[in-house]
Amino acid sequence: MNLPKNFLPPLLSGIGLGLTLLAMFLLTAHGLGAYGVFKNSAAQFSQMIATEWTAQTPFFVLLLEKSPHLFDAWIIWQMIGVALGALLASLLFQRFRFKIERGTALSVSNRFVYALLGGVLTGFGSALAQGCSSGLGLSGGAVLAVGAFIFLVSFFAAGLLLALYTKRYWL
Repeated sequence: MNLPKNFLPPLLSGIGLGLTLLAMFLLTAHGLGAYGVFKNSAAQFSQMIATEWTAQTPFFVLLLEKSPHLFDAWIIWQMIGVALGALLASLLFQRFRFKIERGTALSVSNRFVYALLGGVLTGFGSALAQGCSSGLGLSGGAVLAVGAFIFLVSFFAAGLLLALYTKRYWL
C-alpha cells in the first residue's frame, strides 16, 4: 500500500514561507497575495466580453492601464508558481488525490454550496479590505502594519465563531 508521507514540520514550513515572502519583497517589491489575480482576471475577461462597458468602468480602466494583458501582471505569475508548487509538493509527498473533503454529515452538493458561499464571502471581504488574507496577514504583518494585526485578530475570531457553527457538519 502506497501511504502518503508526513507533512513538513511546522517550523520548517514557516521558515520556507518567510523566505518566500522575503524573496518576493526583494525581487518584485511586492508581498504575497492572491486577490489581485481575481481583479486582473475580471478586468481582462470583462474587456473581452463587454469592451465598451469596461472602458467606462474606472475600476477596470485603472487595472487595464497597469496591466494591459493578463500575463503582464506580476501576481498572475505568482499564482501560477503557487499552483505549480502545490502540485509538485503534493506529488513529491504522495498526497495528490482527487477527492472532496467533507464530513460524514455533509452531502457532496451541500459541500459545494458551502464552498461557493465561503468563496463569495471571502471575495467580498477581500474587496472591502482591498486585499486578501495572505496579502494583509503575511505581507502586512511582515512590515508591521497595525491594520494587518487588527485584521488577523478579526479573521481568526470570525473563523473560530464560524467553526463553532459548522463543526457539526464535519463530525
